[in-house]
Amino acid sequence: MIRNPRNILWIVPLLLFLSSPLWKSPLTAFLAPRGGYSPQMAQPENGSPTQDFIMDAVTITLTSKGQAEWRIDAERASTGEQDHEIEMVGVNARYIGTDKEPTQITSRKGKYYIDQRHLVLTDQVVISKPTKNQQLMSDQLDYYDATKMVVSPGKVDLQGPGLKVTAGRMDYDLSTGGYDFSNRVKVKL
Repeated sequence: MIRNPRNILWIVPLLLFLSSPLWKSPLTAFLAPRGGYSPQMAQPENGSPTQDFIMDAVTITLTSKGQAEWRIDAERASTGEQDHEIEMVGVNARYIGTDKEPTQITSRKGKYYIDQRHLVLTDQVVISKPTKNQQLMSDQLDYYDATKMVVSPGKVDLQGPGLKVTAGRMDYDLSTGGYDFSNRVKVKL
C-alpha cells in the first residue's frame, strides 16, 4: 500500500517512459497519414480555380470616384453561371448618388456583373421616391455604371400625385436627371 499518494504522480510518467518501446511503434503506425496528396486533384478540370459561394444577408456597396452611390442588400447571394457574376434574391437597393433624395428600389431577383459594373433587377421591380410620393413599377431594371444610365426595357408604370405615366420603355440618365419614355406612352394628369 502506498502511504503518500503524491508518489504516484511521478511513477506514472516513469512507467510510460519505460514502456514506450512497446507501444510507440504501433501508435505511430496508426497515426501516420494515409493516401497521399496530389495538388492536381484539388484543381478543377479546366485548370482555373473556382470561387463558388452562397451567402445569406449580403450587402454590396457600389462606389464611383471614392463616393458610395449604391447600397444593395439581398436576402441571399450566390455565384452566377459565369465568372464575375453575382445572383441575388430578395433585393433591396438604395441609390444615394449625388442627390439629396435617396431612391429606394426593391425586386425579387437581381444580378450584378462585376466586370461590366452592370446591375440587373428583375421580377416585380418597384422604385420609390418617398419625399415626392412617386412610385415606378417594372419587370426589369438595368443600371449601367459606366454611362450612369438606368434602362427599363419593358412596360413601365409611373405614379405620383396628379400623374400617371404608362410606357413600353424608359431610359433615365442619372447624371442629367433626364427621362426618356417610349413605345406607346400614355400620360394622365
